Amino acid sequence: MALLDRHIAFVEALRAAGLPVSLSEDLDAVEAVTQLGLADREALRAGLAATLVKREGHRTSFDALFDLWFPPLLGAGVGGHGAPPEDEDDRTAEQVAQVLRTEVEALRQELSQALQDEDADRLRELTQEAVGRFGAMPGRGQGLSSWSSYNALQRIDPDTVVLRLARALMAGSDDRRPLSEELAMRTATRRVEGWRRQVEGEVRRRVAEEKGAEHVARTTVRPSVDRIPFTAARRGEIEEMRRQIYPLARRLASRLAKEQHARRRGPLDFRRTVRASVSTGGVPLTTHHRPRRPHRTELVVLCDVSGSVANFAAFTLLLVYALQEQFSKVRAFTFVDDVAEVTGEFRAGADPEETLTRLTESARHASLWGRTDYGRALREFRSRFGDAVGPRSSLLVLGDARSNYTDPRLDVLRDLADRARHAWWLNPEATAQWDTGDSAASQYGEVVPMVECRNLAQLTAFVHDIV
Repeated sequence: MALLDRHIAFVEALRAAGLPVSLSEDLDAVEAVTQLGLADREALRAGLAATLVKREGHRTSFDALFDLWFPPLLGAGVGGHGAPPEDEDDRTAEQVAQVLRTEVEALRQELSQALQDEDADRLRELTQEAVGRFGAMPGRGQGLSSWSSYNALQRIDPDTVVLRLARALMAGSDDRRPLSEELAMRTATRRVEGWRRQVEGEVRRRVAEEKGAEHVARTTVRPSVDRIPFTAARRGEIEEMRRQIYPLARRLASRLAKEQHARRRGPLDFRRTVRASVSTGGVPLTTHHRPRRPHRTELVVLCDVSGSVANFAAFTLLLVYALQEQFSKVRAFTFVDDVAEVTGEFRAGADPEETLTRLTESARHASLWGRTDYGRALREFRSRFGDAVGPRSSLLVLGDARSNYTDPRLDVLRDLADRARHAWWLNPEATAQWDTGDSAASQYGEVVPMVECRNLAQLTAFVHDIV
């Protein structure tokens, strides 16, 4: 593939992954490649990122696609490990298993040491070794990949590495002070998660050599973090979403402030405009407007925290509370089949991770039998907290509308919606999944406008529209 064709395919893949790349930015990237050349791969990565990436949350997708179109090496590399021979010698199965256990343990030990020392070069070597030795799947049928990150990671067992690395960090060394148990576990988890991504990237690179970069980008590269569905996010992606919440809220608050400033003029004051036109011979050169009355609504949030929906509810609440200066008052309630108020759990400047943990714990107080029951939750909310909804408040319901075939109690929701100034329902499921199985989405949607909200991008757009 010619360099120009490779660059065009790379930019198209970035756009398909959700990165907004304009024509002018594409041309800037071409100029960057011309000036930097191909000799220094990391300089090329930095140059393309500077011209093509606008947001920090898009960097992960950019790096994954860059590694596909501009790979660091071919095959197993110099001195690399390919697929192990199928029949090395006449050793028994038990002897082969013992050798394999020894190799795995040695690799874990070296990996723990490299992670402790944060030795990037050694980590790359160990990644290639782990994939080449344990990630190979020889003899697979046509159309199936011959490399698997799952196989490699299952052999190494990252959880074991996390514990070993945490113990080493707690013990400290000559040039590093010991860490507390909590900080050591958090640091070890973050470093091993980074190495796990390296393994996945190495597998993608090898599969791309077999099937082409376009195929791998289309089937395995995850979209940017703001477009990953809440209900399908992995642990590392959830961590990245947590880091994105408050920067996202600051950007959104700044955008809202500018728009509100631009709209701060009220309706035309005809009398003052006519009076002012006397000095210009009756020509109204300057218009005068009545002052706009500032209005900030009260927000009442009622959210389902059962199962995977809890991630969606937690991130929505965090974003709303990060923007709480846009509302005169915010009250939050969680439910599974019973209702609990969690307004006090969200404080300005609170640590997102601690807040999410407390919200998860609160789910136990919002459930009596552990089965989602929207009808019962709505009835209990009206009975115990109905005074929270009034003519000055907006009601926001968060959930997938799956109520285990129980009575949806549309009458209760209609009563709450009638009391409120506005009412919305955010559903983290794709529209195509509504009304499947035990979903009552359309029934609730006839009472309250239901909006698909699967990721941070859609959530940001919705919050912007309602404020």
